[in-house]
Amino acid sequence: MNNNVLKGGLLVALGASSYGVLTTFVKMAYEKGFTTYEVTFAQLLLGVLGLTLLSSIYKGKKQKKEGGTSKFKLLLAGTSLGLTSIFYYLAVQYISVSMGIVLLMQSVWIGVILDSILTKSKPSPMKIIAVLVILTGTLLATNLIFQDITFDLRGIGYGLLAACSYTVTIYTSNTVSLGLPALERSKYMVIGGLLIVSLITLPSFIVNNNFNVEVFYFWGPILALFGTILPPLFLTTGMPKLNVGLGVIITSIELPVAVLMAKFLLDESVNAWQWLGIVFILTAIVLMNLRKLNK
Repeated sequence: MNNNVLKGGLLVALGASSYGVLTTFVKMAYEKGFTTYEVTFAQLLLGVLGLTLLSSIYKGKKQKKEGGTSKFKLLLAGTSLGLTSIFYYLAVQYISVSMGIVLLMQSVWIGVILDSILTKSKPSPMKIIAVLVILTGTLLATNLIFQDITFDLRGIGYGLLAACSYTVTIYTSNTVSLGLPALERSKYMVIGGLLIVSLITLPSFIVNNNFNVEVFYFWGPILALFGTILPPLFLTTGMPKLNVGLGVIITSIELPVAVLMAKFLLDESVNAWQWLGIVFILTAIVLMNLRKLNK
């Protein structure tokens, strides 16, 4: 049992870490001259191809057969995945990766609000405390308190939009068409993401005739691997071995991994107050999942 939990924890940590390194690679692709639309389209297109191949090889255990309606729901749910990528990648054009990931993590308290609305119930005192801790951590992590910084409002706006759409992605990932195998569900959600991204990006490519196919040679495969292929593979394999609360806590490793990658590969500065803010956010995630962890 302990061995299974250890294996599950390592797999979940690897999946979350894959998401953590993703934005740094996006920023590096920008430095090579590629645009948000190019990297997003390439990531999702190659991700669909990769997941289709994996789902055909790795069938997993047989589950109740679901009809076309379930697959359509996943395609629809996947639009939030595509919008998250667009908004998040647009955000880091104007702000640092460290600030971008902190804004994306606001999906934790946005999720609390969404859950309260859908269930028509008040959040528990523990969740309210956790939300306050997250907001305090955000003020520290973005260095708003101790340094006079001028932010690009476009980056802040896109970052918060990414957090909202990411909240919807998390919710639909855990509620829509659960009868299908996990990789199959991931594949259809990524297809839905690709469809909405295509609707947004292709008109620009066609009108301006400016799509750089070289994005498919190097950065596209890297982003697809770390953004749409490895995470579903690791998370769907590791999560069943864990308690839900422990799984959510382990996935929060995405935040420090993203900040560390940005620090070492992009030379982004992160001071002690910002690290304290990150610790606050991670602590809040633990607080919100203590009950699940105890169960």
